[in-house]
Amino acid sequence: MTDSMRIDLNDGEAIPRIGLGLWRTPNDVAVKVVSAALQAGYRHVDTAAAYENEAGVGEGIRASGVPREAVFVTTKVWNSEQGYDRALRAIEASLKRLKLAAVDLLLIHWPAPRRDLYLDTWRALVRAKAEGRAKSIGVSNFEVEQLDRIIGETGVTPVLNQIETHPRFQQRRLREANLERGIRSESWSPLGQGALLKDPVIGRIAHKHRRTPAQVVIRWHLDHGLIVIPKSAQPHRVTENYDVFGFELDAEDLAAIERLDDPDGRVGPDPMTATF
Repeated sequence: MTDSMRIDLNDGEAIPRIGLGLWRTPNDVAVKVVSAALQAGYRHVDTAAAYENEAGVGEGIRASGVPREAVFVTTKVWNSEQGYDRALRAIEASLKRLKLAAVDLLLIHWPAPRRDLYLDTWRALVRAKAEGRAKSIGVSNFEVEQLDRIIGETGVTPVLNQIETHPRFQQRRLREANLERGIRSESWSPLGQGALLKDPVIGRIAHKHRRTPAQVVIRWHLDHGLIVIPKSAQPHRVTENYDVFGFELDAEDLAAIERLDDPDGRVGPDPMTATF
């Protein structure tokens, strides 16, 4: 992987700009798709305890033949395991399922504000990094006030905030806030759970560049400095989704996609009101 395919984090580490998302991928499928993706050139896989596929992800990494040190692995602490002690136990359980001594990136999966345990959970992640169980630590689905609280209370800034981002829900305000704090933005559901693949605007741009709609949307994320983790369990689409470094969108394309933004375009839960 060339340097242009990685992006620096605020702790001196670097993350591949495109990874394989593994939400709703069963263990047995995860083994195959992770192995195939790594053999196709991916060097970044994104899992979570809540996905119930960490064991398959770890097995897929080993089956790929790609050295462990070449693979960037992300996992996440689930809401029911928040709190200092519970989070530490959850981190150990994730490492055991993955059969890894450490992950490259460890995230708090959701802020779960009604539980109000994310600050103590962040302290657990800070400890996990200090003890070598995670090279980098970050958050997912955090809003500005939650970011400022954990930074203010601990003095430790997350390297990354993984948030729902796609052309119909572009999250400009939150992305700008992340950038102001030195936090990278990473896009989950980057294809809008597939809905964008049928959008006529995306389709026209794809035809113009002789690319697939998915490649156009993934390129949009990369052109905005985002880290992106598209998901597919189909080997040919996994390979296609990675083949996005040979073209760029022009100003006309970007302007057309910008107009797709919709304040009601969210496809996942609102982090501030989600009850899980």
